[in-house]
Amino acid sequence: MIAYFDSATPLTKTTIDLQAEFYRHLERPEFDFADVKGQQSIKRCMEIAAAGGHNIILIGPPGSGKTMLAKRLPSILPPMTLQESLETTKIHSVAGRTLQKSGIMTSRPFRSPHHTISDVALVGGGQYPQPGEISLAHNGVLFLDELPEFKRGVLEVMRQPLEDRDVTISRARFTVTYPASFMLVASMNPSPSGYFNDPDAPVQSSPGEMQRYLGKISGPLLDRIDIHIEVTPVPFEKLSDTARAEPSSSIRARVTKAREIQSVRFIENEHIHYNAQMGVKQIRNHCALDTESMTLLKAAMEKLNLSARAYDRILKVARTIADLSSCNAISPDHISEAIQYRSLDRDGWFG
Repeated sequence: MIAYFDSATPLTKTTIDLQAEFYRHLERPEFDFADVKGQQSIKRCMEIAAAGGHNIILIGPPGSGKTMLAKRLPSILPPMTLQESLETTKIHSVAGRTLQKSGIMTSRPFRSPHHTISDVALVGGGQYPQPGEISLAHNGVLFLDELPEFKRGVLEVMRQPLEDRDVTISRARFTVTYPASFMLVASMNPSPSGYFNDPDAPVQSSPGEMQRYLGKISGPLLDRIDIHIEVTPVPFEKLSDTARAEPSSSIRARVTKAREIQSVRFIENEHIHYNAQMGVKQIRNHCALDTESMTLLKAAMEKLNLSARAYDRILKVARTIADLSSCNAISPDHISEAIQYRSLDRDGWFG
């Protein structure tokens, strides 16, 4: 530097191509669906959830693979764009989180807070408001393991961010808004003992215990979860199978193709990028049903006593299933499959 001011040594200009650095540091997924034995129906659900950005809850006994499946969801999400990477990096920087060596986040975040977390730690806050877990999961996945074990008040504060995809924290002197556009993946045992309707289970739960356990999750919160799916243990024949399952890269290719269809569909909507973000107007425009599909959906609504919000969720999921099949119109098959993914709406769960 002294030599420069003495005009003895010129400085060399340093240039950084941020876009080139970003693509150079894109990581291969740490967890891959190729490692998952069996569970084809659950993988199908995860693919649909990823393709449409839908929230999902996995219900199954201990050891059925719920956490293993959830950890692999980011591996089938579309690669982050440079804009998403910069947004996510800024949030983690504000929170004081250590970034990767490249200085920019290139993989989608996966946040898995413990069930003892407070509402402030989850949504953000403090004297000088910091981003919470839902903002740290922006553009990625928020995984809530054993959902009924979380305090009900903590879960209820998520209802507004799940709808608006941001969270506003107000203090006496100022107000700050953090983005919170994340995919919610939750898991739970079907009963306090972990086994539901299993006559061979080592421990059984009484109807009263079941009601208290499931009552920790409010109906309005469940209505905001598009896909409910039961996870069953993998049989020994599948576990011992040496054949390699379909890798995440193949599933990601189909998910990315479906997302591209949605990007074109919502090109005129600045704040809508995939099916899960659709509002009433977009659902009316893009989820029109023929007579057969409407009759099928009406029968399901009446039999399962579904809410109006659940009706919208079924249409959104059906639209995603159609996109994965590259179909312009929603067919009865798409509606039928979407209805199957509302397990907790069936009789026997909540009385």
